[in-house]
Amino acid sequence: METGDRTDGLRTGADGRARCAWAGEGADYVAYHDDEWGRPSADDDRLFEKICLEGFQSGLSWITILRKRENFRQQFAGFSIERVAAMGEGDVERILADPGVVRHRGKIASAINNAKAARRLRDETGASLAAFLWRFEPPAEERPGRMTIDWMRANPQVPASVRMAKALKGRGFTFFGPTTAYAFMQSMGFVNDHLEGCCVREACERARAEFARPS
Repeated sequence: METGDRTDGLRTGADGRARCAWAGEGADYVAYHDDEWGRPSADDDRLFEKICLEGFQSGLSWITILRKRENFRQQFAGFSIERVAAMGEGDVERILADPGVVRHRGKIASAINNAKAARRLRDETGASLAAFLWRFEPPAEERPGRMTIDWMRANPQVPASVRMAKALKGRGFTFFGPTTAYAFMQSMGFVNDHLEGCCVREACERARAEFARPS
């Protein structure tokens, strides 16, 4: 089978499998597409990590962030909410000195601020960050009948991501608008935006069907 991009938004890889074209051919990006993107999680620290990394990604390509992810994890204590919330100005300066991350003072400070906001949210609600976020899973009526590249291009944000971003902003989170919120939803399995015909779409559908939503 010939490899390359197709008009339906898929790409046939060297292994003969059709994937969302954005995954390209790089082994790291293909693994992220196949094994992570669209898989649901109820782990607070993992969800917090993705909130932070989506903020860092703003204005950059995701592959840039993915290839720096291990450095981010080292600098941000594995994205432990409690440990990041305890960071201060000295930590900002330390992280700024590391060329292995995105050295943007505002985004680094935002990650620390958002950890404090997440900790406060948990203290005030008595529930997990995951339980709060999963309240914004888009209802069926906000989803397309078929996931196509045309629908994806026309919807960089959706009503549910607007609601999520507004709620988090009200809780003190920063660098997390509706478009970033939707990218977060796509990556963390709040929706399954693998295109029809993608080799892992059905696996993600099963994962979402079997996933116990936190409450």
